[in-house]
Amino acid sequence: MDDIDSMFTDLLGEMDLLTQSLGYKMEPSEMSSSSQRENNFSIGFTDLNESLNELEDHDLDALMADLGSDLAETEERLNATKTGHVHTQQHKSGYSTQQQNVRAPISLSQMSSLASSSSSLPPEPPKPLPPGEAEAQAKTDKIKLALEKLKEAKVKKLVVKVMMSDGSSKTLMVDERQTVRDVMDNLFEKTHCDYSTDWSLCETNPELQTERGFEDHEYLVEPLSAWTRDSKNQIIFLLRPNKYLFFKEPQIFYLWKKDQKCINEIKERHKELLLKENFDGPSLIVPDLEGLLYLREDGKKSWKRRYFLLRASGIYYVPKGKTKTSRDLACFIQLDKVNIYTTTDYKQKYKAPTDFCFILKHPQIQKESQYIRFLCCDDELTLSLWVNSIRIAKYGSTLYKNYQMAVRRASTISSTLHLTSLPASSPSTPTPTVRAQ
Repeated sequence: MDDIDSMFTDLLGEMDLLTQSLGYKMEPSEMSSSSQRENNFSIGFTDLNESLNELEDHDLDALMADLGSDLAETEERLNATKTGHVHTQQHKSGYSTQQQNVRAPISLSQMSSLASSSSSLPPEPPKPLPPGEAEAQAKTDKIKLALEKLKEAKVKKLVVKVMMSDGSSKTLMVDERQTVRDVMDNLFEKTHCDYSTDWSLCETNPELQTERGFEDHEYLVEPLSAWTRDSKNQIIFLLRPNKYLFFKEPQIFYLWKKDQKCINEIKERHKELLLKENFDGPSLIVPDLEGLLYLREDGKKSWKRRYFLLRASGIYYVPKGKTKTSRDLACFIQLDKVNIYTTTDYKQKYKAPTDFCFILKHPQIQKESQYIRFLCCDDELTLSLWVNSIRIAKYGSTLYKNYQMAVRRASTISSTLHLTSLPASSPSTPTPTVRAQ
């Protein structure tokens, strides 16, 4: 297994050969971003060899099957391209196919070589290995073959380590066609945990001390490809009760100006009416959230209070000496290119007024940057209001569809388990960790 790392190094330098052979030309900026993406074959491991070793045998076999299928399709396409090229050259030069297939006569030296090779003794068969060593050698051979095939795969694939809330981990093979919902379904099967709509895949960034729950419709490989190879980021599978709080308790967000007692006593049918009114109409209605937040000024350590307003197009603020009328508002940030992240211990790290902070940044930004926007809330309720309302403004009805799909999935699995009368105790159930969003 000593040569696997060197094989992987060679692999990284040859990743663009397939693309070049297919005649696809990329712009310089596209080539650099593509090269960055292709340098990451594994997430959560020191190298690809380690990640492939962590895969369960059936997962490694599945990876090999996928790579074999991709490679076969690619070879067919390349052969078709080459055949067309040969026919074109033959037509131009006037040669026929039969003339091209005429073989040169075999020389005496070649005949002598063939005779000597046929008369030589066959090599001795290798000695059988003990069962344990044979299995290890078989897996090593599979890993070497996987390394060879990965460089010619048409579909981006990552071997990902997912941390569980009890400290254990699961290793998965994820390709660029799989959504977060697909990956979570895979984890449900591996861990035998319940199909609660609160389960979430989250990314943590220890350098920025941030956390974000991936949305179910996202393609997981895309945000992971933005991580640097030396990244200490992790993916965690845990329970987040606030993940779909917006749809379970919509009155918190749409009636936030009303008395708390009134909000708590609202009936289920009124909740359904709120959802229908705001999500089933001709256009989505974003909560008209507004209020005072602390802003960390660019390049400074100080935090100043400003009055912010959430709109479908982004977040706005009231400049000093201006009013809340639309013509006086200044755009703070648009949401189409940024994600929202909750934070940990920013009161200590950045001297924030409270620990209820969130940041807005482009997913490619993995370290401290002047392009990160820092905001701080007075309390946990205000933080929840802003974080979830911003998600609605950014993703719109897609988030509601995610929730409906999660509810249907949980309901279907519960019915299936009831009909099949499975035992109540299931192994490998992760210990739920409840974390607010």
